[in-house]
Order: sequence, then structure tokens, then C-alpha cells
Amino acid sequence: MQIGTGTTINPYTQSGVPQSQTETQDFNDKIKNGDISGKALSQAYLVEYSLKIENYSSTNLQAQSAPFDITKVTDLLKSIDFQSIGYTGKAITDMNLAEAKQLVSEEGFFGVTQTSNRLADFVLNGGGDNLDTLKAGREGIISGFNQAEKMWGGKLPDISYDTLTKTLAKIDEKISSLGGSLLDTTA
Repeated sequence: MQIGTGTTINPYTQSGVPQSQTETQDFNDKIKNGDISGKALSQAYLVEYSLKIENYSSTNLQAQSAPFDITKVTDLLKSIDFQSIGYTGKAITDMNLAEAKQLVSEEGFFGVTQTSNRLADFVLNGGGDNLDTLKAGREGIISGFNQAEKMWGGKLPDISYDTLTKTLAKIDEKISSLGGSLLDTTA
């Protein structure tokens, strides 16, 4: 990962655990200070989908029922401000297939673990110990996911659902720890 101008670090330990404690804290501080917006996190989520679908499409174009428009995906990727979500690596549109696969792998910046942590941390940091705010943030994650499905025109790649599940589990854990319930008991 590139930090600043010319300085490159590897954010993974030898055990493969993503991000150092310092990087996680820096990211959380940026969320708390408003330096990273919900829109930026949503864009990161969309990038994850874009990279995964591009990977699927490039390896199996003949199996697709509709033609894949790589220009549309490339234009979408060019419109996203990756630095606002903390990604400072190689330009997405300049990556080869192996580099793109690494980026969405379990250890990658847009993999399930790191993406779900960014999404959940945004809600958790914004909600603090306020159950109503946490629940509203949880609903916002679900709403954003549903919008991504509509933009995609149907079912998203499995990585998307894995990310959503892991994101919601982290938020649900916090809500439960505060004595909150996710069941709507109103009639």
C-alpha cells in the first residue's frame, strides 16, 4: 500500500491479518472526524462488486447471458475517489487480472474482511451507544446493498453477500451488547 508520496508499506502481518492496529485506528479517526463519508464507503462497496464481476466476466465471457460492457465498468471505476476511502494503491483501471484478484481476495483492501470492517466501523463509530442510530445505520447498509443490486440488475457476486453478512453481524453484535433487539415487535 502506498502512503503519501513514494512510501510503500505492506499492511499485512506475516500471519495474513489485514491492517495494523494503527491503520485501523487512523481509519476510525477519519470516520469520526468526517473525513470519510458514507458515500465514500458506499463507493468502496461498489468497487468491490465491480472488480469481482470484471474478474468473473473476463474468465467466462461465453457463459454470460448478456454482453459485458467493460467500458461502462471502467468509466464507473474512474469516477470513484479511492483516496477518500483510504485506498492509495495502484489505479484500479491500470491493474492486470492477477492484481485485481489480489485486491478482492480475503487479504485484499476490497476483500470481505476489510470491506465489512470499514462498513461496520462507519456505523459503529457514528452510532456510538445510541441504539436508534445504530439501527438506522444498519438499515442504511441494507438499503445501500439493495440499491447496488438494482444498479447491477439482479443478483450480485457471492462476495457481496458474504460482505453484507459479516458487516451486519458486527453491527448486530454491538446492538445486542447494548440490550437492543433487531426484531420489530410493533404491529
